Formats: sequence, C-alpha cells, structure tokens
Amino acid sequence: MAQVLEFKLPDLGEGLTEAEIVRWLVDVGDVVAIDQPVVEVETAKAMVEVPCPYGGVVTARFGEEGTELPVGAPLLTVAVDGAPEPAAAPAPAPAAQGAGAAADAADAVSSEYSGNVLVGYGTTKPAARRRRVRRENPAAATPAAPAAAAVPAPAAPAAPRGPVAVISPLVRKLARDRGLDLREVRGSGPEGLILRADVETALTVRERPAPAVAAPAPVPAAPAVAGERIPLRGVRGAVADKLSRSRTEIPDATCWVDADATGLMTARAGMNAAGGPKISVLALLARICVHALGRFPELNSTVDTAAREIVRLPSVHLGFAAQTERGLVVPVVKDAGGRTAESLSAEFARLTEAARQGALTPADLTGGTFTLNNYGVFGVDGSTPIINHPEAAMLGVGRIVPKPWVHEGELAIRQVVQLSLTFDHRVCDGGTAGGFLRYVADCVENPAVLLRTL
Repeated sequence: MAQVLEFKLPDLGEGLTEAEIVRWLVDVGDVVAIDQPVVEVETAKAMVEVPCPYGGVVTARFGEEGTELPVGAPLLTVAVDGAPEPAAAPAPAPAAQGAGAAADAADAVSSEYSGNVLVGYGTTKPAARRRRVRRENPAAATPAAPAAAAVPAPAAPAAPRGPVAVISPLVRKLARDRGLDLREVRGSGPEGLILRADVETALTVRERPAPAVAAPAPVPAAPAVAGERIPLRGVRGAVADKLSRSRTEIPDATCWVDADATGLMTARAGMNAAGGPKISVLALLARICVHALGRFPELNSTVDTAAREIVRLPSVHLGFAAQTERGLVVPVVKDAGGRTAESLSAEFARLTEAARQGALTPADLTGGTFTLNNYGVFGVDGSTPIINHPEAAMLGVGRIVPKPWVHEGELAIRQVVQLSLTFDHRVCDGGTAGGFLRYVADCVENPAVLLRTL
C-alpha cells in the first residue's frame, strides 16, 4: 500500500527562519524522484531550489506563490509506494498487530528517503513520528465495541487538547512574554499553523480598549492613507534590517577626494593589449584596496560591542555591491589579498552573473570584511554609502569621466573619479581614514606607487 509522507520547509541555514515561495516546480499528481527540486524559494540571502527527499506522487501543495512560510511548515505531501497490503482478516487486528503493520510500512518506504533535503546544508533521516491521518468519519477509526456497551455520542465534542500548531520559537516567545494563550489563537497558515501575524492580531484585539458609550451619530474614522503597500521581506527586508542596524550602531563618517584616473586607465589598457583574459577596472581597484588595507589594518576590522573590543581581521574578504532585479546584494570575494588581477576579474564576473541569475548561495553573501561600492555605474559622481554592518568601512567609487584638470602645471582634459570612504569612527580617527583614502588616490593617479609594495 502507499504511504503519504509530509515534506516540511527545511532549515536553510545562516540563521534564516522563513522563506517565500517564488515558483512551484511540480503540480499535484506529478511523479517526483528522490532529490528532485520541487519548489523555488526566496530567503533573505538568496534564491534556493529545494529538493524533495521522497520519491513518489505529489498529493498536495501548501502555499501559493508569494506566500511566506516559516521553517518547519509543510511544503507538500508525497504518496510513496510501501509494503504490499496484508490479506484482510475476518476480525479487527489487535493493537499490537496494527503497530507492527505500521512499522513494516515505514521500513518499506525507508529506501525512498534521501538524506539531502537541501544541497549544501544536508539533514539526517528523521526520527519516527506520528502520522497525521485525515478521516472523513472520525468514528470509523475507533475499534468496534459490543452493541451492549454502546454509548450515545455527546451533543458537543470536547475542545481539542492536542499540541498547538506553532513552529516558530519566536512566535511562542512573543505569546509567552505577552501572556497570550496560543490555544485561543486561530492560525492563518497552512493547516491552521499559527504565524507571528496571527499572534500580533490577537494581542491587538485583546489590548484594544473597550469602546465608549456610543454617540447618537458617530463620526466615521478617517480613511487610511492611500497608496501601494510593499512588504519589507526577502532581500528587501534583509537590506532594510541591516542598514537600519548599521546606522543605529555605527558612528560613521565620510571623507572624499577627486583623483586623476588617467594613469590607471592607461595601465589597464596596456595590460589588456598584452593579451590574456581582460582585466576589469573593479579588479584593479580591488588590488589597490587590498594593499591599502595592509597599510591601514584598522579599516579591515569589526567592533565587538559586547566586549567593547576592536577585532582586527587577518584576511581581506572583499564584498562588492551589485544591483539586481531582486534588490541590492553584496557578494564576497574570499581571500581577495591572495588573488591576482586576473583572478579577481574572473571572480567578480562569476559572482555578478550569479547575482543576476538569482543563483548566489548564502556562503557567497556572508563573511565580508570590507566593501567596494562602484556606484559610478549609475552615472553619479559621489555618494556617502552606509557601512555594511558589521564591517568598519566602505570605499565608494564614482564614474570616471573626462574633466578639466591641472596636470603638470597646465590645464588638460583628464579622466577624473571621485573616491569616498565611509568609516566607523570607533576603529580609527580621521587621520587614519584620510591616510587610507589618500594612498588609494595616489595609486589610482600613479599605479607605479603600487609596485613599491608588491
């Protein structure tokens, strides 16, 4: 006989507790193989295709596209072929025999289970658990009793005493802290799952003051402000939270300088004319940043606010801002200090393409120690960027455009760029920040300066 198994949204790692269904990859009635991707979800980190650990026929899906589900909520159910159904007995089987049959069925489908719920995160085979059985007639599941012992059914069934349909520990904590009994809350999630919004609504209703004596002619409430409401969730929500935390915790300051980038552009043209893979401007700026951080390590650090300590980091993991259709993301080039300009160019290209395709993994988006923000691609000259918490600094690069410039005592048309540095004033003062920015500008104006430290 077939057994229906429930597949829940797995833990996607990196502290993520929820995900939004972007696109279903299977329909009810489809046959799926073990580890076949069945749904594409969007987390606060990246787009992820979730594979199903069971092979069989999809019998149900939970949640429409655009629905946000907490980790542990049901995603779909799959009917898996089990052991052959035993011959029918003339009388109901004893309880022990029923338990043995259920165990045999579970053993029969164990070969249809995969340990890889999500590639890159993994899971183990779940412990045996009770199956939720849906019955059209609840009385049918009760063993038949002798006719003499039959008792009329009560007029009203007792209130259910089963477990509360809550998965998120945050929802439980919110209810516990506010003294709310979750059994009084009606869940709006799949199969009555209680979501955070349900708890907040219940708290609002409970704490709403009793209405005053009705006036003879009550004045209607003012209409809500019209306009489109866009939920802050997914990547947009994660960016909002991170930027808000940065501005709340970090006392930032910004300094900037105009630089003549003609020498840098000439050097790049010479490198590319020599053959081999093309070198990007971003890669050259990254090389300059890495060497500048070696001279000013204060800016490659973070602040442990609890211990009141500055932590200087041993390696440079360079993030770079990338604008995508899903919003702003910051992929990270690991160990940027050990890469050549060719290697940096290739890694920037790979991560940029992955960002455009929505294929970045959480590992690609975490672990940065310093960020390079090339906002010149938007056609602007300057900006005062917000630091990518918990980093200590960010270098902004404006567009490189021809401008009048005094070169060797004469007015000339040169390729000019504005560089800005936003830094955490806790890790250093203006002298260190200015020294870093000036060294970067000197290398941009005269790349030969960089050769002294290679």
